[in-house]
Amino acid sequence: QVQLMESGGGSVQAGGSLRLSCAAYGSTYSTYCMGWFRQVPGKEREGVAVIDVDGRKSYADSVKGRFTISRDNAKNTLYLQMNTLKPEDTAMYYCAAGKWITADLRRYQLDYWGRGTQVTVSS
Repeated sequence: QVQLMESGGGSVQAGGSLRLSCAAYGSTYSTYCMGWFRQVPGKEREGVAVIDVDGRKSYADSVKGRFTISRDNAKNTLYLQMNTLKPEDTAMYYCAAGKWITADLRRYQLDYWGRGTQVTVSS
């Protein structure tokens, strides 16, 4: 069992940066594949970035070169460093944990989700 809590969202101007954190509470955090997703009202949830138990990372094409996912297993925390933010990055961001996510971020088995943190980027 894992409980996830995101933080670090906020409002920023285009070109700015934010760092999201996801604190995980549970004894088996290091064994889970972790990912960041985002959703805009009225649109489908989309995968942003994933990191597996061995540290391999994948990103959505829309964020490659701007976002960096990382995990600190000692602190049970997942991060998403977001640079050069664009208005189209505005969304609710969720972290998730589970057994697997495909590299294209389209298919996944994720059992645990946080409640989300809002990111708003103004032009």
